[in-house]
Amino acid sequence: MDKQVFVLSHSTARHNAAHACANAPAGYRVEIKPPTRSTAQNDMMWSILTDISRQVQFVVNGALVMVEKEEVKDILTAGLHRETRMAMGIDGGMVLLGQRTSKMTVRQMTELIELAYAFGNEKGVEWSRTSLGRDA
Repeated sequence: MDKQVFVLSHSTARHNAAHACANAPAGYRVEIKPPTRSTAQNDMMWSILTDISRQVQFVVNGALVMVEKEEVKDILTAGLHRETRMAMGIDGGMVLLGQRTSKMTVRQMTELIELAYAFGNEKGVEWSRTSLGRDA
């Protein structure tokens, strides 16, 4: 049996999930968890990250510079729960560890989007239509 995923959105899906559990080989595991971020949330988040990366400078290695949207994501996710996690790089230096947004729940992604908006508004970011949830 390969991996199966059931979205528990109606009674048939629940029945199929229960059937799969009852017939799964010994040692298999079952995981019930909240839904992960939506595609719309993901699209909006990347638009927001793009707007911030084009308009806000960050202090990197003591200098005020523009950073890539992926780096903005790392900075914001590290600040999501006001936790700073760093690791020693393999050749020295420090690496800031953020969170993987692909594994975030809808609620966690909503919190990250709210944090990004608050940060961007504080920095005077002019939001694109897609960052505001409007079609391009």
